[in-house]
Amino acid sequence: MDTFFAELWGSMRAGRLVWSALAWLVVTALARGFGPALRRRLTAPAIMLVLALVGVVGAAITSASGYRPAPLLTAALAFELLAVVGIAQIALFTIGLPRVGVVVPRILVDIATAIAAIIAMVVVGKRAGWSVAGIITTSAVLTAVIGFSLQDTLGNLMGGLALQADSSITVGDWVSLGAGQPTGRVTEIRWRYTALETRNWETVIVPNSVLMKGQVTVLGRRQGQPLQLRRHLEFHVDFRTPPTAVIDAVLGELGVDPVPYMATEPPPTCLFFGIRDSFAVYAVRYFLTDLSVDDSTDSAVRIRIYFALRRADIALSMPAQAVFVTHESEDRRARKVEEERERRRAALTAVDLLSALGVEERDRLVEALRIEPFAAGEAVTREGERDEGLYLIIRGEAVVQLGRGLAARTVAKLGPGQFFGEMSLMTGEARSATVLAVTDLECYRIDKPVFHQLITARPEIAEQVAEILTTRREALESVRDQRRAPTSRAEDKQDLAVRIRGFFGLK
Repeated sequence: MDTFFAELWGSMRAGRLVWSALAWLVVTALARGFGPALRRRLTAPAIMLVLALVGVVGAAITSASGYRPAPLLTAALAFELLAVVGIAQIALFTIGLPRVGVVVPRILVDIATAIAAIIAMVVVGKRAGWSVAGIITTSAVLTAVIGFSLQDTLGNLMGGLALQADSSITVGDWVSLGAGQPTGRVTEIRWRYTALETRNWETVIVPNSVLMKGQVTVLGRRQGQPLQLRRHLEFHVDFRTPPTAVIDAVLGELGVDPVPYMATEPPPTCLFFGIRDSFAVYAVRYFLTDLSVDDSTDSAVRIRIYFALRRADIALSMPAQAVFVTHESEDRRARKVEEERERRRAALTAVDLLSALGVEERDRLVEALRIEPFAAGEAVTREGERDEGLYLIIRGEAVVQLGRGLAARTVAKLGPGQFFGEMSLMTGEARSATVLAVTDLECYRIDKPVFHQLITARPEIAEQVAEILTTRREALESVRDQRRAPTSRAEDKQDLAVRIRGFFGLK
């Protein structure tokens, strides 16, 4: 037994297996902050060290039994050197160099590791009495076989080195391999292949030689410009609608209030491509700033287009051959019209600003109300802009914000039955707050010309409206935490009444 332990300790000391194991433990401790992927990479060196230990133990048993332990010691040395190569690779290229700001391309790491492994095997061969170089150089047939078998491998290796050398494709690039071929983001370039991650959560392995031989499109890259990709979204409108009206409606929305991930420079454009059969063809072109969210951003842009056209009362086209047959009686039509009128009367009743109006005056407003829809995220009104209209919410939710940009803060939430924009309608002053649609929003809108007819017929309405506006303005100023020069409520009311009469041209 003493002979066995002496042989075991001598083999471990000669092979420096203990020091290799200590090196593995140190690197494993340093890798704790690098995530589970790096710790999994340390499993292979650990297995190699275990196999080396098995070889050393086997050699000790063999030697103690009076047999030659050389083959087992050679195998143990091979496993130990391979473990040392793996440990050194992780310690140097993954932990050490990145900490000092040096990042080595993955393909160079693979090549260096392969060279180190080959050198280790040559050392093992020499310890075993083999001449690896002599075997290769003295066998022409073996040399030819190796040359032919490594032809594709060498092509991939040289292709990977060329990609790294000229930086034509780098990690993080979005590339397309052509029509019908995968499109994805380059995650790593190794000695044999380049890995692409697609938007479908697939990883495509492309041999480097394929990238060198074929055409590859690098998406979104332009010399001296930010990373962004132009998108093309086609939509169809009734051919009888003037193209200028369609373009103004779409750009009036996208140009002022772009969706997330839409570049502001270059700005989006709306183009008229002509007329096909019964519809006119238009397209919105915009630049995408995050290439991983193309479909969702396209969808958001289409939603904005849809609501912008609806607000402008521009209908999307329908196929010329579509035929709709609906049994529609006069009674049914009249019932639908009356139901809509009741909804509008109920909406107007909720507006205390209009409490001074009589039944006939309300009915005139009922007929003049205009439906305006907004998509979630759109600005209905913007602080500081002039827009003489009052909005009544009939579906959805909105928030009132004061300030702009990072300084913007939400001060109120609005829902069905509530209204906003009364000061702009009655006095023509700029919007005092921004109202954003939180969900898809549908509103009734009252414009100045409609109210002008009512207040011209009954000028005394100005006094009653001024009373209500004074109360609402005091509430808004308290939210803004503003302090004005002290004035009486009567003076404020009188001032508003004068401004209302002047805005509507009353004496």
